[in-house]
Amino acid sequence: MNTDEGRKLMRVVQTCSASPSQWDAWTADGQYLYLRYRHGGGCVEWHPGSGDDDDTPDSWNKGRSGLLVEWDDGTGSGAISLEDFLATAGLALAPGASVS
Repeated sequence: MNTDEGRKLMRVVQTCSASPSQWDAWTADGQYLYLRYRHGGGCVEWHPGSGDDDDTPDSWNKGRSGLLVEWDDGTGSGAISLEDFLATAGLALAPGASVS
């Protein structure tokens, strides 16, 4: 994953707003990321992108996935704004990014 482009998100879809807060996201270079925040802990995982016939949680355990970053802020909270999550994770929205 290109380091600069891999940190810029072109599309973000919130899949849960609290307990946990989580999003599906795609980087400017097409990498799929899973963003999750629960009990004060955040993580960003990379996985095979959607549209792949072998793009299932089972395939994620075949060495095609990994952990990009994780942290614990000590709050025990289950909710975080996308902006705060991205800032803590070292990610950013690319110009013209789609957020839903």
